[in-house]
Amino acid sequence: MELPNFLMGDNTDHQDAIFVIHTEYPRFIINLVDDEIEWFESLERNDEDELAIEVAGLIEEASAFYDREMKRYQD
Repeated sequence: MELPNFLMGDNTDHQDAIFVIHTEYPRFIINLVDDEIEWFESLERNDEDELAIEVAGLIEEASAFYDREMKRYQD
């Protein structure tokens, strides 16, 4: 099975949360309400600057994915 890069997540115990799951390395769940991230694996990179740039890009991609999905639901 081929998984998409991002999935929406929902949980009635966290009704105010907006969860987006990134399914490729580095796998994580982000709550877009507060940008809290839960990583599924430890990140092993020596270059912290490069890692910070990559993580910032993934957060932007997760936000863009959410915005796109919400627009599609509205249409």
